Amino acid sequence: MITRIREVRRARRMTLDEVAKACTPPTTPQTIGRLETGTRTVSVGWLNRIAAALGVEASDLVDSPDKAELPVVAVLGAAGASAPRRNGIVVPPKAGAGQVAMTVTSSLGDYRAGDEIWCEQLGPEDFGKALNRDVLVPRPAGRFQFGRLIGRDASAGDSGGGGKLHLLPPGAGSRQSVVTDPPWIAVATKLVRGL
Repeated sequence: MITRIREVRRARRMTLDEVAKACTPPTTPQTIGRLETGTRTVSVGWLNRIAAALGVEASDLVDSPDKAELPVVAVLGAAGASAPRRNGIVVPPKAGAGQVAMTVTSSLGDYRAGDEIWCEQLGPEDFGKALNRDVLVPRPAGRFQFGRLIGRDASAGDSGGGGKLHLLPPGAGSRQSVVTDPPWIAVATKLVRGL
């Protein structure tokens, strides 16, 4: 079986060591390298473990003539666009469990009309992981608040919620807002923008 483990790993900008540590259970970078080069047989179990570590589907790691792939033909840097040093691919994003999305209808701050913002839901115990990131916060009556999570007062919540969250909405001149005890938040993880 011909695999694309190396191409997908490079597209994810992960080292052999990072993939090895992200596997469940962890393995060694040498083992991942052997599986990439074909010096060790890749079983379905290994495909599943490596796919989970890379955050892709196992089918993304198998080479197939009818598989749609997006080749990297140029790299944009400070000196302009140039040819890549080695062949590469871009792995298309896939929706996962606990992900939600928000669409942008009017340009605001760094976001433009037509953007899609993919977010990962977090429970109150994980709110601290979203500090200094853009988050979507549910409010009563089907409303939401979106902005940069700039502070959290966890002691404010007596009901087991997330306490007081301090948000700075996008856009110039926006004032800080406070949301108390939201049941969840969703941290922005991907921006999909058409040009």
